[in-house]
Amino acid sequence: MMKRTKTSGKQLAHRLSSLLHKQTLGARRSIKWKQTGVQTQRRQAKEKKKKANKQPHRKVQREGRKMTHGTRNGRKPFITVMYMVAVCSGVPIGDLLERAAQHSDKLYSLSTTLTHDLDSHFPPMGRMIMPRPSACHTSSLQTPGDKEQALQESELLSLARSLLQAWADPLVVLSSSANTLPHPAQSKIINKIHELQEHSKNLGDGLNIISGKMDPTAQTISSLPYRGGNDVGQDKLSKLIKFQFLLSCFRRDSHKIDSFLKVLRCRAAKTQPHLC
Repeated sequence: MMKRTKTSGKQLAHRLSSLLHKQTLGARRSIKWKQTGVQTQRRQAKEKKKKANKQPHRKVQREGRKMTHGTRNGRKPFITVMYMVAVCSGVPIGDLLERAAQHSDKLYSLSTTLTHDLDSHFPPMGRMIMPRPSACHTSSLQTPGDKEQALQESELLSLARSLLQAWADPLVVLSSSANTLPHPAQSKIINKIHELQEHSKNLGDGLNIISGKMDPTAQTISSLPYRGGNDVGQDKLSKLIKFQFLLSCFRRDSHKIDSFLKVLRCRAAKTQPHLC
């Protein structure tokens, strides 16, 4: 009996020792898990803070990629480019005018191509009854005719901005009317009108930024309201004539804008002032 009791005591002591060892291990694991949880929380907080700090940098990188590669259809978002270089980089105004001149050249080139596309199927009678250029809604704006009459830089920029703003509504009319234009190249014309709208809007926004770096006169914009209605007519001939007329007016004004900006670019460069 004594031997069996002694053996049972040893077993009990062993079991108590094992239980105590397990509890100790469990406590250690619990402490370790808690420490790991705290470390994980701290690491996540650091990563979150680090990520938040990187957000502005990543935004600048994204904008930089846009500036370099443009959009999917190959057109660079001019306002983004101008804002980034003007506000973030402090690029000289000469470089901003260089970019503006490139976009105005594209605007004039696109309007010229569109005019030629319409001319290919424009009825001879339409040429005889189409209004004269003096009937364009922007004809009242006094502009210099050549470089001898060229104005101050701020005045030239004001004229360019006034012309761009004057075409905001008429371009909407051209865009909506292109959907029903009786022309075999209708889809091609629709796409180019949309491009005109985009380039005009982006160029106008970019020039607004440039005007802030020039004389206050550059902030002045002349009002040239369009009162030609919301469509280009009902019958086939009237649609073609008014559409062609509006487009020819825009082509003339886009040429003026392009000329003004190239004079400004030339003057800013100061390399050959006799040519400006």
